[in-house]
Amino acid sequence: MAVASLAWRARNAIGRGAGKLHSSIYRSSDGRLWGKMFGAPVLLLNTTGRKSGQRRTTPLVYATDGDDFILIASNGGAPRHPAWYLNLKANPEATVEIGDREVWVRAEEVAEPEEKAHVWQKMVEIYPGYDNYQRKTDREIPLLVLHPLAPHRKRGA
Repeated sequence: MAVASLAWRARNAIGRGAGKLHSSIYRSSDGRLWGKMFGAPVLLLNTTGRKSGQRRTTPLVYATDGDDFILIASNGGAPRHPAWYLNLKANPEATVEIGDREVWVRAEEVAEPEEKAHVWQKMVEIYPGYDNYQRKTDREIPLLVLHPLAPHRKRGA
């Protein structure tokens, strides 16, 4: 196996471990701890694994637009899309946790150029690093809007 492939697998494993720790601390504190990253708000996105069928949780920076949540599939500017994005493409229904609330949502990718420019700017205002991520990669970084399907409810209720 190539060294680059091994390095990529190691980084992925470390990232998964860090994500699990982040999610655990976030949940146990109802988002009071690790509810911000780079000064931006964080939610926990719960998707269904497209291959495994298992629940996958990913902490992500987000913005809001009315009742909707906005996510950016930057993957730090890596050449590949993040797994959570591929999971949402396969099954767009998911949940998000914000503090002690959980919301059922349906993901929709932002496709219209004018809307994409508006949403991108909204995300860059929250975290300016997204512009650097886009410069690092040849892929067009997807933007997603998560539309609530039901009212917010207390997690576990």
